Amino acid sequence: MTGAVFLRIDGIPLHVRAEGRGPVCLLTGGLGSSWFDWDLVVPFLTPFRTVVRFDRPGYGLSAPEPAGRPLPTAAGEAHRIRAVLDALALPGPCTVAGHSLAAFHAEAFARLYPARTAGLVLLDGSVEPDPHPRPAPGLRDLAARAAAGAATAAAVPYLLGPAARRLAARATTVRREDLAPAPLVRRCYRTGRSLRALLRENTRYLDMAAELAGLRRTAPLPADLPVTVLAADDGLRDRRTEEWLAAQRDLAALLGAEYRSTAPAGHLMMFDRPDAVASAVLDTAR
Repeated sequence: MTGAVFLRIDGIPLHVRAEGRGPVCLLTGGLGSSWFDWDLVVPFLTPFRTVVRFDRPGYGLSAPEPAGRPLPTAAGEAHRIRAVLDALALPGPCTVAGHSLAAFHAEAFARLYPARTAGLVLLDGSVEPDPHPRPAPGLRDLAARAAAGAATAAAVPYLLGPAARRLAARATTVRREDLAPAPLVRRCYRTGRSLRALLRENTRYLDMAAELAGLRRTAPLPADLPVTVLAADDGLRDRRTEEWLAAQRDLAALLGAEYRSTAPAGHLMMFDRPDAVASAVLDTAR
């Protein structure tokens, strides 16, 4: 199986890529991420795995989510992952790897669809020890949409979107460069839809963290499910790095997961250590 397709998932055309052969793994990126952020990882996996990537609504090449749709939730993203796999006719167990914010989505998938989960990999996943949902979710979402609309009308994404993307990538890699192809960055980050998707997800961050905390109480992971937490270690022995690695170790302990760290690597570890990311995925499956 190979190639890129557009699949209508819950009425929204999503850009989906499936490559390689063998057992299925699905890679899902963090806030503001696009499919090509996994490009360096995929060649390590495709000789052994069928690799699925997709852009959430508004990101990459996917269509935006229309107004009036439900707010972003961890359960909703878990449903989207299942729907993508169903649309590709891949009903068997899948190893799901989530980076950063998408670690919430991947863990929610494993908890809500345990029979569909062969393994769970959390790549420098977001951690909130005691999250609480924020008030007025509808108003916050409306404000995020309005802010994105105003910025788009002023051509802010077109003028500054690619540069902002590159600055963010450089700040979150130890190599201090964005390895994504410049034409794709321009194509995907000059759009108002990508800014709207980013602002909507960001405003729902603590709500999704609280939602996942509830799922941890009501939907336990299968006892035999392999789980790996892979943390990015930038090699600096400062307080910020040590606190982050401690939070990742605590997450691994909470989930009964194997803890690994990879160094030197920034938060965008797919650029700095694609080999370590692929190893974590290949080693995690039941």
